[in-house]
Amino acid sequence: MTDERGVLEIVQRFQRTRLLATRAALENPNDIRALFGAGVGFRLSGDYAGALVQFQRATTLQPTNHFAWFELGTVLEALGMFAEATAAFRRVVQLSPTYHKGWYALVQIEKQTGEWKIIRDLEALFQGRDDDGWRTLHVGHTLAKLYEDTGDAERSFAWLGKAKLRRRELHPYLPSERERVSEAVLRSLHSLPEDAQGFASGEPIFVCGMPRTGTTLVERIVSSHPDVASAGELSNFFQLFKKFSPSRSNAILDEQTLSSGALVDFERLGRCYIESTRPLTGRTPRFIDKAPSNYMIAGTILKALPNARIICLRRHPLDTVLSNYKQIFPIDDRYYDYVYDLGSAAHQFQQFDAILKHLRTSLPPEQFLQLNYDDLVANQEEQTRALLSFCGLPWDARCLEFQKNASGVSTPSAQQVRQAMYTSSTGRWKKYGALLDPAKTVLEQARLI
Repeated sequence: MTDERGVLEIVQRFQRTRLLATRAALENPNDIRALFGAGVGFRLSGDYAGALVQFQRATTLQPTNHFAWFELGTVLEALGMFAEATAAFRRVVQLSPTYHKGWYALVQIEKQTGEWKIIRDLEALFQGRDDDGWRTLHVGHTLAKLYEDTGDAERSFAWLGKAKLRRRELHPYLPSERERVSEAVLRSLHSLPEDAQGFASGEPIFVCGMPRTGTTLVERIVSSHPDVASAGELSNFFQLFKKFSPSRSNAILDEQTLSSGALVDFERLGRCYIESTRPLTGRTPRFIDKAPSNYMIAGTILKALPNARIICLRRHPLDTVLSNYKQIFPIDDRYYDYVYDLGSAAHQFQQFDAILKHLRTSLPPEQFLQLNYDDLVANQEEQTRALLSFCGLPWDARCLEFQKNASGVSTPSAQQVRQAMYTSSTGRWKKYGALLDPAKTVLEQARLI
């Protein structure tokens, strides 16, 4: 039975959020809480320019509010204004030297010199009880980046291990549970009804794959086409699928939900999904949804939206594991439990790769494309032409200059995708040697390297 109220909330979410943000900003221009709420509302609904105005106003009203400066820096970074973002993050740690998110944001946006006083202060901040693990995660990752920037890979990895310890205790990765979900994904591919009638919109292009494998790069390339807009990293399809299924389990995507996929109203699911993306979409004939984990329900997506296209990125297993292990995903989503351990990250790649192999053989090649990250960076124009052709888009040379794309991008790749194509990330795992042995063992046993 469909959760009708939940469906309506998701369909109207972005429109209502932007409306409430606009009202709050107009009616309370001198209220810091209203400006904060408006800024967050604009950012969450994809209006980075609107968010920028609110957080600039907030820092003017309360110049010592480090939370306002942090939000301002985050929006500036998303808009590609890196010098201004760096200055904002510097202001954050000046105002609040113990604010761990501020330190992490600062060291990520600029290369560090390894100044001893900063290291000593951060080591002191790392100490002590940490109930939820977020402080030690951010501070440990900050120290790891400091040592990485100074060429000390061993100390960098040592701090990554310390950083993740508390989160790993609280959120252990459970291989058997992840394998059961993967098996449910594969079963669902074969249980979808042959004669399902979906919603005939040709607007969406889904870009998915494991995080840190080039999904943002592909999003920027394709959304540089004048017929395509980026809707960002949406969770709408996942959430709507859950509301349309009879499953009432707590997890958005689990065995129970996946096994009930054949029971949903595919036409209405597709229509509600398209409606739920407004007002982020609708200005151009096509749009991109770059939620990495959408590969897990690729079959359902194409049943609900038979004219959609899905591009799934695959990168070298060890480069994928390394990039994920070095990343903080700042949300309490059990999907990301694998990032707290190298062996777990390798096991997650194994699960992804097994699903990807089935998707390649089960889904129509004119609707589902596997794209290799290394091929893309090595043969930019050839692969870009193939991408646009797959999406049914005419050639446009602006897609080769994706770094000029001015739209906001709120992912860890915000800086990289504002640079021209480079190949230095290919094979980066090689310089870490034995430090990656826990991942190599898992991948070798799975015959993936």
